[in-house]
Amino acid sequence: MDDFSISNPEYVWLGLAALLALAELFVPGVFLIWVAAAAAVTGILSLFIDLTVAGQLTLFGLATILAVLGGRRWYLTHNVESENPLLNNRSAQLVGRTVTVVEAVSATSGRVKVGDGEWPAQGPSLAKGMIAKVAAVEAGVLRLEAIDNGAQPGSQPIS
Repeated sequence: MDDFSISNPEYVWLGLAALLALAELFVPGVFLIWVAAAAAVTGILSLFIDLTVAGQLTLFGLATILAVLGGRRWYLTHNVESENPLLNNRSAQLVGRTVTVVEAVSATSGRVKVGDGEWPAQGPSLAKGMIAKVAAVEAGVLRLEAIDNGAQPGSQPIS
């Protein structure tokens, strides 16, 4: 079996390329696919050119550098648009939502209920139980703006 890998290094490189491409599916990050491409190039060239082990490793190293740089350049020039660009930015998703004040809000402190959690908040003076709108999020603190509470059902302060 050792004789097979020594006399047929192209299959070792092509097998390595397949394993790296498969690993990219389980460890996403868009990096291993470029190393897999370099291994595939090394394997294909090894089919046609009789290279020493040092030559194969040099070719693999150079192909890896070129593939990674080429892939990086491609990703920088081809912007991938997302259906939900705020998916991993939870605080930005809160802008525009209405929240309920659970601890009186002032210009320097306060807490509001958002969904099933509470967030620190700042804004105009709001009593406990009032409804407000999130205008911005800065350093994990919600910046609120008052809503015309007379028009909101259940917007009277809770004692």
